[in-house]
Amino acid sequence: QVQLVESGGGVVQPGGSLRLSCAASGMIFSRNAMAWYRQAPGKQREWVASITSAYKITYAYSVNGRFTISRDNDKDTVYLQMNSLKPEDTAVYYCNAPNMGWGQGTQVTVSS
Repeated sequence: QVQLVESGGGVVQPGGSLRLSCAASGMIFSRNAMAWYRQAPGKQREWVASITSAYKITYAYSVNGRFTISRDNDKDTVYLQMNSLKPEDTAVYYCNAPNMGWGQGTQVTVSS
């Protein structure tokens, strides 16, 4: 069974930074693309960033230049470094592997 566990969320002021982690188990991690999504209250879940098994990276326009996705296959972990945070980044952040479900999410709140 696949398990995805997100961590690293918190409350920060606009312009601040957070580093999110997602630890995966129950899959051959290095063979899977990984992605970060987020969902704000009353909003649909939104794709944020992806990294393939070949380390090709894409970002949503809204976070491009501010967020960095990376992976460590030795640790079966994907990361999201979030800089220059804005109030509109406030959401629950989830990681995902295709057809392998979602984690429990980690809350990110950006507010002054």
